[in-house]
Amino acid sequence: MDIQIRKVATIVEDHFYEAGRRADKPLRKVASVMVLKNPYAGRYVEDLSELTEASIGLGKKMGAQALAALGGIPVEAYGKAGIVGLNGETEHANALLTTVFANPIRDAIGGGDAWISSVTKIAGPGALVDVPMNSIDDVYIRSHYGTMSLALPDAPLPDEIALIFCFATGGRLNARVGGLTIEDVRKQRAAVKAPA
Repeated sequence: MDIQIRKVATIVEDHFYEAGRRADKPLRKVASVMVLKNPYAGRYVEDLSELTEASIGLGKKMGAQALAALGGIPVEAYGKAGIVGLNGETEHANALLTTVFANPIRDAIGGGDAWISSVTKIAGPGALVDVPMNSIDDVYIRSHYGTMSLALPDAPLPDEIALIFCFATGGRLNARVGGLTIEDVRKQRAAVKAPA
């Protein structure tokens, strides 16, 4: 299936302070956005596998787009979202946001074992979406639960889908509610891989 892309966008946020306290390290959040024509807008199609197959190439493009914006800073959290225009259905976005779409993105950022938080909705241009994020290493690392909020002023049009993949270079600023840490998980994995 040939996917018609109307526009791509990259949104970058750098966070330094929260509650008047400077963070130990700045937090960069990046959203890779792709707005595309929905080939199934206005009609019901039982088999969405062509859309899923086409998403592999979209994942590759979005991964490269995000890498450029991250500026060499490693990714510690990620999440994805889809906003479907009013003539489509949420299942159209879900068909694009499967594992085959996400795997090229994981490859681009150098890994990601954890399940990727996701949200989809039907909305018009300018709708706010809160993209949920979690650690790339383990979904139970609570310091990395967060969101990136954004709105696209001109998308999606009724016959479009906006795909969004978000990345963060760390957890929440000043996270301090305890629990499993990213360092714990990485030490455990290194110990398992170490020769006996």
